[in-house]
Amino acid sequence: MANSGFQLLGYFLALGGWIGIISTTALPQWKQSSYAGDAIIMAVGLYEGLWMSCASQSTGQVQCKIFDSLLSLDVHIQTCRALMVISVLMGFIGIIVSVIGMKCTKVGDNNPQTKSRIAITGGALFLLAGLCTLVSVSWYATQVSYHFFDPNTPVNARYEFGSALFVGWAAASLTILGGSFLCCSCANEDRRGQQYYRQSQPSTAREPNVKSSPPEKREEYL
Repeated sequence: MANSGFQLLGYFLALGGWIGIISTTALPQWKQSSYAGDAIIMAVGLYEGLWMSCASQSTGQVQCKIFDSLLSLDVHIQTCRALMVISVLMGFIGIIVSVIGMKCTKVGDNNPQTKSRIAITGGALFLLAGLCTLVSVSWYATQVSYHFFDPNTPVNARYEFGSALFVGWAAASLTILGGSFLCCSCANEDRRGQQYYRQSQPSTAREPNVKSSPPEKREEYL
């Protein structure tokens, strides 16, 4: 029961992290205009994401424009796009595989060792999804910091971290933590199964010798 609860905890943590990854991918607030220093406070706030750039006016009106050309984008935006899409896909596959491999479900093979290995595969997929998200968000944040502290960047053209980056860091942490719980709980269970198999194997080998001993004694008396 303890392993089942540990698996459920890891699964729901990873599921929450995967939902956060989807939100991070869709949100346009990866970077937002900065008003630090001598920057002039304008009535329009600018922010950009992986798919579009938006302008928010003081009246509450928001206008967004989707990036027209993929090839005209910076390399780090294209790479972050690819990593986030891969994270979403791997997380989706990890959800299905983990459900099949967990002890509390009766889906798929009933062999405990086979189910534990399937659950470990799902946990590994969650780990990879979290790592891809972490790399993507951290790389984008590094580019924002670099341009912010670059003296050649105009003061009014500087950007700061947007809310999507913090959501991405939290989602990556949850996904990695949940995937680790799944892998650790199933790995311990697999080791116990192998130890039990090794201990039970010699006892089964002795049974034929015990059964064959009485005929030998009868032949001696004859």
